[in-house]
Amino acid sequence: MASDRDARMAVMLDKHEIRECLERFSRGMDRSDRGIYLSAFWDDAEMAAGPFVGTAADCWDWAVPMHEAGQILTHHALLQSNIDLDGDTAHAETYYQFVGRNRDESLWIAGGRYVDRLERRGGQWRIALRTNVIEWGCLPRPMPIPFADVPDIALNGVTARSPEDPSYRRPLINLRAPARP
Repeated sequence: MASDRDARMAVMLDKHEIRECLERFSRGMDRSDRGIYLSAFWDDAEMAAGPFVGTAADCWDWAVPMHEAGQILTHHALLQSNIDLDGDTAHAETYYQFVGRNRDESLWIAGGRYVDRLERRGGQWRIALRTNVIEWGCLPRPMPIPFADVPDIALNGVTARSPEDPSYRRPLINLRAPARP
């Protein structure tokens, strides 16, 4: 009984570490943090995203200027993930939704799946091969930004695509003034 429980706990831990790896990719892209982004991939990882095929580092060099030219911010939201473990190799299919707030205040919205082969090397899970399956997208439309008239809303880093974002702040503090009656 204990060995069955230990085996199930090992599977749960592996899947948790894989999900954390997948989350590093999204956070790195959305915060424009190359180090976090690359920590999700092995140096020899291959990547296919839209017209791009190459290394994860080269994908960064291709994607970031495109996003910076077009968007103020991006959100890569990861949804359900199916993970199949086979020793030190895993295959994952993770659904995602992407939203980009464009410089003209329109939104670029797309969705699809990341199909990954991950490998555990030296006790660490990282992506060895990724295919980005883009399954749908919506044309940009102008959209008013809620709370745009609140004077200090950006002080908490609402649109920060850098390590200045509040998610890096330790300890986390609120930089906005409290509501006044």
